[in-house]
Amino acid sequence: MRTYSPAGLTPVVYEWQTRDHLSLIAGLTRRGRLSVLVRTEALGGSASAAFLGRLARRGRWLVVWDGSPIHRCEPVRELLASRPLGRRLWLERLPGYAPELNPVEGLWQQLKNVELRNVVCLDLGQLQEELRLALGRVRRKKHLARAFFQGAGLA
Repeated sequence: MRTYSPAGLTPVVYEWQTRDHLSLIAGLTRRGRLSVLVRTEALGGSASAAFLGRLARRGRWLVVWDGSPIHRCEPVRELLASRPLGRRLWLERLPGYAPELNPVEGLWQQLKNVELRNVVCLDLGQLQEELRLALGRVRRKKHLARAFFQGAGLA
């Protein structure tokens, strides 16, 4: 962090900080359908399984994701083995260290660098509201989803 201070004096920044954060997992289709799970705690395997279950209830999905441990854990394996929901999901794993092949990375960049750029929130509730509004703006811009897929070489 940079700050200004009179010459010869150590800068002191008085700032209230917490470890509050939001964790997100998202699904995106080429037609612009966006599904997002937001949690105030770190995401684990049960959250991944819950997200996949929510997707499976909405139809058939090809899920392309990285090899994160939360994607390979027991709750996810159990969901995929279950009859009604597991048959609606087809999983394809990305090669290691290849975020440029993941269209959702384009969504994260859009949120961070465009929709939420220069947004300063006083608390977690305000951040959740700003995120909700930003996701609404992205959902209305259907061309962005196609651009995310093109950027990942999946046009």
